[in-house]
Amino acid sequence: MLKQNMFMIDLFDKQQVEFTIERVQKLKHNSMPLWGTMFAPQMLAHCNVAYEYVFDPNRFEKPGMLKGILLKLFVKKIVVSDKLYPRNSRTAPDFIIKDFRDFEQERDLLIHNLNRVQNLGKEYFEGKENLSFGKLTANEWNILFAKHLDHHLQQFGV
Repeated sequence: MLKQNMFMIDLFDKQQVEFTIERVQKLKHNSMPLWGTMFAPQMLAHCNVAYEYVFDPNRFEKPGMLKGILLKLFVKKIVVSDKLYPRNSRTAPDFIIKDFRDFEQERDLLIHNLNRVQNLGKEYFEGKENLSFGKLTANEWNILFAKHLDHHLQQFGV
């Protein structure tokens, strides 16, 4: 049985990823947010950044020492906890999407990323480095991905 909150879903489990993909596919290019200012294509691109941190980390600048310590001490606890994100919460600069994005391309990339996480499995993510938070457990990666995505799917009512 699936748990009520998306971030409690195991994105390493094929059935639960299929359920998540069904939610993503309910989005339309003209879906309107219940809160916030992003359009659906921007939101999908925003969600894809979390996966780019894993699969294309060289695209991003690693935080300096002081910022890295602050991220690990304070922000990491918020990101990998079981507490939901508040609506309209601040986001890191790398995640801000201001330009136009192609809805189908971003949706397909997100679905690809979800399948890729599931196919790579827990072993791939156990102890894997995150640019902002250092080494994370597979469970922390799962929470990071699933909780963030659920927040934005709820933002768009799916």
